Amino acid sequence: MTKILLLSDSHSYIDDRILEYAGQADEIWHGGDFGSTDVIEQLEKIKPLRGVYGNIDNAEIRSEFPEVNRFFCENVEVLMIHIGGYPGKYTPAAKREITEKAPKLFISGHSHILKAMFDQKNNLLHLNPGACGKQGWHKTRTMMRFTIDGSEVKDLEIIELGSKF
Repeated sequence: MTKILLLSDSHSYIDDRILEYAGQADEIWHGGDFGSTDVIEQLEKIKPLRGVYGNIDNAEIRSEFPEVNRFFCENVEVLMIHIGGYPGKYTPAAKREITEKAPKLFISGHSHILKAMFDQKNNLLHLNPGACGKQGWHKTRTMMRFTIDGSEVKDLEIIELGSKF
């Protein structure tokens, strides 16, 4: 059983609450727009970090994280793309990846809109944790956590970190 903390769109912001939740996870997954290497360094000190770069991330971050990250966590195939859209509105890159081989779990960021949707057509779960940072049009900072147990994704929780102001 693997406990995952899923966050995105930190935009160079990290605080003690994010780090506290990170400490409770087995792995941290970041859906892009880290904003700075400081965010990466602080998260990597706590637990293993997987992620993708986002549209605001610089060359240094892009050299450390891929644009598309496909991996397995236990028996769950995961596909992560920062600008990926959501079921029925996938971006061309996400649509190509999903059509080629649909994962069990598709993760995106970018929109700053928290979403958890099941895509019946492709038989996958889509998650977007919203934004944990203070930049952007969202009002409430959010993340998600869940558990992967063998081939099951379960115990999904939404974490509200409070106002970005």
